[in-house]
Amino acid sequence: MPLPKAELHLHIEGTLEPELAFALAARNGVALPYTDTGALREAYRFEDLQSFLDLYYELMAVLRTERDFEDLANAYLARAAAQGVRHAEIFFDPQAHLARGVGMGTVVEGLWRALGSSEANHGVSTRLIMCFLRDESAGSALETLDAAKPYLDRITGVGLDSAEVGHPPAKFREVYEAAAALGLRRVAHAGEEGPPEYVTEALDVLGIERVDHGLRCMEDPALVERLVRERIPLTLCPLSNVRLRTVDTLADHPLPAMLDAGLLCTVNSDDPAYFGGYAGDNFDAVRSELGLDEERLRELARNSFTASFLEDDEELRARYLAEVDAYRF
Repeated sequence: MPLPKAELHLHIEGTLEPELAFALAARNGVALPYTDTGALREAYRFEDLQSFLDLYYELMAVLRTERDFEDLANAYLARAAAQGVRHAEIFFDPQAHLARGVGMGTVVEGLWRALGSSEANHGVSTRLIMCFLRDESAGSALETLDAAKPYLDRITGVGLDSAEVGHPPAKFREVYEAAAALGLRRVAHAGEEGPPEYVTEALDVLGIERVDHGLRCMEDPALVERLVRERIPLTLCPLSNVRLRTVDTLADHPLPAMLDAGLLCTVNSDDPAYFGGYAGDNFDAVRSELGLDEERLRELARNSFTASFLEDDEELRARYLAEVDAYRF
């Protein structure tokens, strides 16, 4: 039985395994530029964030129907549950689908077919977070938020992802203000490839409640002090950081130093089909490569539930935390 945990940084499109990509391509008559799943897996070698994003968006072409999004989400939830995930807050990228002529309703309704029954089918509670693509315009983000309004009973929050460098958080001030007015929770990718100043800007300008990645905060002691003082969670993704060359090797990862500094860190998988592992795999990797002991792992698991958007169900959060405390390694 794996350690119970919540996953707070997971792009559902990034869970598209090669086998499912080929199955959906066949179902929808989409030709992939790869001979087989082996050739596609070979393409999962990246020099940086942009080289990953190029393939990530290319493979989205196989996602066309509600059934496709349902199958994608169910495949993730089954894998996550097997690795101890009890609660998942799942990102999706509607602009990447709208640009291909796939409507907001198709995406949300398809995902919800899986998420709405996830507790019964997988034992995993879920929340859905709609991300804006930061390399698209601020106007496009506002249009996307408007398109999502009929589905806000199913969307808990908004996020900001895709290419970070050159796209500072302040670009999206207006859409985040609008999201806050609608009662949506707010997170954003910051400090992955972008500088620590982007983390500060996301906090001050966008009013985010959680920092996705935030790795580079360690370059700014005053920022670290603030994050500790304000108990702002960081959703770290160790295997992703290695695959995208943010750190050279997992042994170089600053996670231990971040925990020692008192930061509220969590461990997540990001885009697990592309980066070599799901949530449990990331926990196993930091345990073996960084020498984290059982109490540190328990701390990370507790942090994941503490940092989750379960304010609407504190009884459930308390139950999950009790599971972590009762766990025996």
